[in-house]
Amino acid sequence: MATLRIALFNAKGGCGKTTLAWNLAAGLAQRASTLLLDADPQGSLQRWADWSEEEGNGMTVAGREALKSSGMGSAQYCVIDCPPALEAVETRKALDLADVVLLPVLPSPLDLWASQRSVEAIEEIRKKNPKLRAALVLNQVEGRSALSRAAEHAIVTLGLPVFRGQIARRAIYRNAAVEGKSVYQMGKRADAAVAEIEVLIEEVLK
Repeated sequence: MATLRIALFNAKGGCGKTTLAWNLAAGLAQRASTLLLDADPQGSLQRWADWSEEEGNGMTVAGREALKSSGMGSAQYCVIDCPPALEAVETRKALDLADVVLLPVLPSPLDLWASQRSVEAIEEIRKKNPKLRAALVLNQVEGRSALSRAAEHAIVTLGLPVFRGQIARRAIYRNAAVEGKSVYQMGKRADAAVAEIEVLIEEVLK
């Protein structure tokens, strides 16, 4: 079976992309072999993986060098954390390779509008690869608060579908990061976080 390659990308920083990539890969690793590819030159995920090396997170983490040879190994799933830069060679390579692109966005009109250039970059890739699936993921949502009318308008303007699975702003994500873990390793206190990652994964795998 070919590797399913899932890229997380947004040139707008501060959208929680790296944390989402880590936990998404951890959830996929519960199902099958998973490679988490840290394409960001900052190497945050690789440092995170070194910190959690003895925690049994069930996934393999590789650096951006794996992109050069399109090296996905034999993993069934590959999650690629793209740099927050449209011009980066790693970003273009990752988007070219991807089967699915997730664009995490904060649920505010300013953050959504700031993601317009990222959406345009994805649309350019889709001209060459019309089978590429792409969707917005609302991240760090505050409780059950409804989106403002301005935010809803901004989503429509961006023109990408929005996944039903929303990721709430939860302290457990920060706590897990401090401990070098994913939410899947945090016990009962992370049940709600795990549940929302699972909803997202099911949508990705459809």
